[in-house]
Amino acid sequence: MSREVTFIVARARDGTIAANGDVPWKISADLKRFKALTMGTPMIMGRKTFESLPGRLPGRRHIVLTRDRAWQAEGAEVAHSVEQALELAGDGDISVIGGAEIFAWFEEYATRFELTEIHEDTHGDVFMPPPEPHWLEVAREEFPAADGWPAYAFVTLERIER
Repeated sequence: MSREVTFIVARARDGTIAANGDVPWKISADLKRFKALTMGTPMIMGRKTFESLPGRLPGRRHIVLTRDRAWQAEGAEVAHSVEQALELAGDGDISVIGGAEIFAWFEEYATRFELTEIHEDTHGDVFMPPPEPHWLEVAREEFPAADGWPAYAFVTLERIER
């Protein structure tokens, strides 16, 4: 049985994915898309990403990959390796939601990339490189700046070589 391992990330033109421990944008459509994409899947994330969430997100398991063997939190299933996180997730589809180091560790497993491309240089403090050439853009939907937030695009990419 094959499964989708989907990266879900919002990334600015300058590579920013976080600033001051949080996602710098609260674009309503992006938050709704994140919910729709992750609902019903186990979400794999790092400790800092888990701690930046507004609370436990209903309808999704929270698998937290951390080096800290003593770390635990209510609502978190703790893993200390990529293999352990994948084992906890089981055989179904998985959402990988960050941060940058977690995306790097799961790159070889990822099959789909759901990117919110923010059309600005945000100058944050956590960065992610652009998708590698083995990702093929298969869908793009552009949105203008609104409500004080920059213009952005929802982009879907699929892996073209394994």
